[in-house]
Amino acid sequence: MPARGKAYVETRLFFGTANPDGGPAVTDKQFRAFIDKHVTPRFPAGLTVQVGRGQWRDKRGVIERERSYELTVVYPASESSGHDPDIQRVRALYQRLFNQESVLRTDEPTKVDF
Repeated sequence: MPARGKAYVETRLFFGTANPDGGPAVTDKQFRAFIDKHVTPRFPAGLTVQVGRGQWRDKRGVIERERSYELTVVYPASESSGHDPDIQRVRALYQRLFNQESVLRTDEPTKVDF
């Protein structure tokens, strides 16, 4: 079978919702507003958000279990250096706006065929 698709990068960001200081968690409405304001303008071609449950060990060594969101964006591999600053801004903004210690990022080369 011949290889199909063009070279793309798939970036996934994982957003926690629990407030490490014990305040209220990020709501669905707040997260959707964040996506609309800060992510969609940077990735207007499309994106996927999935709701999940996650856990991680925080800086105090405590295992935090929380509702989370997984954001997936794909873009041409040739444009990856241009998208990197946007992805990093999204991560930094979420951390600052919602008092988060981190936003996990993964990047994988992939082939895409529309």
